[in-house]
Amino acid sequence: MASLTVEKDGLRSRKRKRRKATSKERRAWYLYDFGNSAYAAVVLLAVYSAYFKGQVVGGAEGSRLWGIAVGIAMLVVALISPVLGAIADHSATKKRFLFFFTALACVFTALLFFVQEGNIVMGMLFFILAEIGYRSAQVFYNSLLPEIAEPDEIARVSGIGWAIGSAGGILCLLLILPLIMLIPGDFIVRLSLVITAVFFAVSTIPIFRDLKEWAEPKPLPQGGSYITEGFKQAFSTLRKARNYREFIKFVISFLIYNDGIMMTMNFASIIGAVLFGMGQQELIIFVIVVQITNVIGAYVFGLLADRWNTTRALVVSILTMVGAIVWMYFTYTQWMFFLVGAVAGFAMAGMQSLSRTMVGTLSPEGQSAEFYGFFAVAGRTSSFIGPTVYGWVAYRAALWFESQGLAQLLAEQNGQRVAILAIGVFLLIGMGLLFTVNVKKAQAAIAEAEA
Repeated sequence: MASLTVEKDGLRSRKRKRRKATSKERRAWYLYDFGNSAYAAVVLLAVYSAYFKGQVVGGAEGSRLWGIAVGIAMLVVALISPVLGAIADHSATKKRFLFFFTALACVFTALLFFVQEGNIVMGMLFFILAEIGYRSAQVFYNSLLPEIAEPDEIARVSGIGWAIGSAGGILCLLLILPLIMLIPGDFIVRLSLVITAVFFAVSTIPIFRDLKEWAEPKPLPQGGSYITEGFKQAFSTLRKARNYREFIKFVISFLIYNDGIMMTMNFASIIGAVLFGMGQQELIIFVIVVQITNVIGAYVFGLLADRWNTTRALVVSILTMVGAIVWMYFTYTQWMFFLVGAVAGFAMAGMQSLSRTMVGTLSPEGQSAEFYGFFAVAGRTSSFIGPTVYGWVAYRAALWFESQGLAQLLAEQNGQRVAILAIGVFLLIGMGLLFTVNVKKAQAAIAEAEA
């Protein structure tokens, strides 16, 4: 536990003299999260996941195919993120990559409007492309954090960004909810995906207009290209990894506990629909509650990181999430599920925001996009594993319960409860590994490498 007490001093020791970010640049960075979170709230949490599972596919097979779709998208991002991150660092083109993948996410989110009952392949393909854009863009968005915050400001700025982002998700859901309440049928559900795409796109305008990327491109060797240099840099980082063992240990820890986050996020609406019979209106209200507590959680855990340190605050957030998962397993009423969701939203904000902060803390300067790329590999790899495992467990358990004579709906509900337990397992293993990360040793290794 000694590593938990030294983080602030390590962060302060890494301050460097450089241009101070303007308030306009920080607002632009915050507003990107404002739109980005609308995608997460509508596509992943409240609307499309439940629509795909219930209307496009139906039954336990919907859970299995949803897990596969999420897993494919995450696997693609895991494969491309390290190299693209290295290319962005070498060519100083983080914003160009950010623009491309943001556009990909917005376009294919809007195209989900055309997915209707039985369009399984289209529904999976368009979602996979939108998800690749959304997740890949986060690599370059996160890597801009060191451009707008000093090392000892990263926890606070990241927490504010997360809170503002959650507020964006709430606002987009509030725009959609009255339409779904007033207009019955699937058309308005599908139209909500177009509204989300426009909301996301408009919110990203300030970051491309107002935030300047100050990194300078590195000169290319004769006959070289940014692509070849990107590959070289990525492999070079792998070879140098022994100098950043604490970063690698944190990434492994994150890979495992992030499984729990991704499983919860990607199946929350499916759990609500299957276990508690929640319709689209109830699911949107549920996600609004989760997003509100997400705002509170991002702010509170940001304060705790400043008062204690990032690692200790992160451990508390994981423990809170484990408690929410245990509570969810024993929950049988809809109103209690709302309470569980509120606690889970509070905890997940801390886990996600503080994990992003840890990467900035443990990364060498000048290689932020590259290290955030490797962070994305862990996150996307876990996103591939977690949802796929959850969907498979829920599906296989439902088949087993049905073979024991249970009715189809009851068998599917029991299958969901078995899958919920898997979330807690990933959280606890990841938290145990987090205790092995020594931040003081990490700061010393970075200082040595920079010298």
